[in-house]
Amino acid sequence: MRLALLGLGLIGGSVARAAHAAGWHVTAWTPSGAGPRVALEQGAIDVAAGTLREAVRGSDLVVLAAPPRACLELLDTLRGLAPDVLRPDAVISDVASTKALLVERAAALGLRYVGGHPMAGRETSGFEAGSADLFRDRPWVVVPPVPGDEAAVARVEELARGCGARPLRMTAAEHDVAVATISHLPLVVAAALVEAVAGGPGEPVPAGWPAAATLAASGWAGATRLARGDPAMGAGIAATNAAQVAAGVRAIRERLDQWLLLLEAGVGEGPPDEAALRERFAAARARLEDRA
Repeated sequence: MRLALLGLGLIGGSVARAAHAAGWHVTAWTPSGAGPRVALEQGAIDVAAGTLREAVRGSDLVVLAAPPRACLELLDTLRGLAPDVLRPDAVISDVASTKALLVERAAALGLRYVGGHPMAGRETSGFEAGSADLFRDRPWVVVPPVPGDEAAVARVEELARGCGARPLRMTAAEHDVAVATISHLPLVVAAALVEAVAGGPGEPVPAGWPAAATLAASGWAGATRLARGDPAMGAGIAATNAAQVAAGVRAIRERLDQWLLLLEAGVGEGPPDEAALRERFAAARARLEDRA
């Protein structure tokens, strides 16, 4: 099976490593060409394409491994390729974090497209940050087209399984609602936490931050890990799933207001109700344990 990867960062690079190890013929292309050259030297791919046309030509599956906005532009580009470059039976997929806009654009362009999103990642970026086992035993969301195309879906699921993942079929709407809560909202919350403690854009550094920074340990690192990611990727995710993320931010704001009332209940009259605080912490912990 011939795979073309358009993009070779953390996710694309990990797909390349895993698919190549599973026996796929892997061609990769990026605008700069830097990642594919390194990947070829390391034996992670078979061909480092000099152009997008070269990468796509003759491929069975083309995977867009770029931020959501760039994936939309790539769909437009693929639509303009001649049949001798992009085979009529070739399948196009992606590994982007949002799905609805991509599904709509691909359908409007008449492309043979199956949405995809492997549910794994790190805050680091670039080809060198990837690994062949990044997707092992992780869900890989597959969004079938409407009307159905079982052969196309099977090709994407074959790639997912080859990378060690578990294919999970969902609609684009189901996917975007779900990832907004467990992936995109935490990204915004992590950035907001940094702004609240260390200052926001254009603001002076709060007086207490230098001292707090010297004391910061695993709790701070864990809570702000997502804020250390690629800003362009984060912006693309938030922009292309804005309505769902905004709904999550409103829900967080409501919960924070509840916590604020609880914490300030005893101001001027002694400490707040510690039993009530313990109950809230216990309830949150229990929800996580129920999921485990």
